[in-house]
Amino acid sequence: MPSAADPPTGTLRVLAVDDEAPALDELVWMLERQPAVRQVVPAASGEAALRVIHEQQLDAIFMDVQMPGLSGLDLARVLSRFSTQPPVVFVTAHERHAVDAFELNVVDYVLKPVRDERLSEAVRRVVRRLEGADPTPATGDDESIVVELGGVSRLVPRAEVLFVEAQGDYARLHTATESHLVRVPLTTLADQWAEAGFVRIHRSSLVALGHITEWRTESGRTTVVVGGHELVVSRRHTRELRDLLVRRAQPRHRSGL
Repeated sequence: MPSAADPPTGTLRVLAVDDEAPALDELVWMLERQPAVRQVVPAASGEAALRVIHEQQLDAIFMDVQMPGLSGLDLARVLSRFSTQPPVVFVTAHERHAVDAFELNVVDYVLKPVRDERLSEAVRRVVRRLEGADPTPATGDDESIVVELGGVSRLVPRAEVLFVEAQGDYARLHTATESHLVRVPLTTLADQWAEAGFVRIHRSSLVALGHITEWRTESGRTTVVVGGHELVVSRRHTRELRDLLVRRAQPRHRSGL
């Protein structure tokens, strides 16, 4: 911990929330070691945290998800209705709440046991959010989705996703270099990402219209090429997709008409 002779040099005033005393003490200690953090205010419950939020000026909140009474998810939902919402980082031992974190636009999702380098990354994301360099991923091309990779949760920008495949109640996102299984049904992503140019080409696949590079029709079978992958287009979606591609290919301004 910083000593009186070596005062903290950061500017962030953060709230640490956990109902388990040892976990809260450790989180406070780890946050106080972060160069960007000036002060850490502890709270042992969601209700206590809400009182602190109403009474004090805070820059960010690091909190557990599962707590008795007012849980971290409940508190994040309350904060989402604030006109000015402090950035929230979930610190939890449970991976299954990642989808809820995505929907609530939290800055980061850190899994316990917390590592110093992982917490440092979360603090950097908070700073970027506060500086406006990492805007809340709620709408537009900046939207991101939470994925799990090697026990670490991170955000994948929607703009990097080429296509999505259904896998039961889950969906697999494909980028140019990797794929990620997320706990979100394909139908949900199809609804949420329609305005960003993602279109359904099959009951089990969704593609980013702007990443389609080829259209092929052979023996009554239609496919498109996206990022080097050839995907089947169902008959139900063929005409709609063709019309979308034709409209997209036409120039915005035409003369001589």
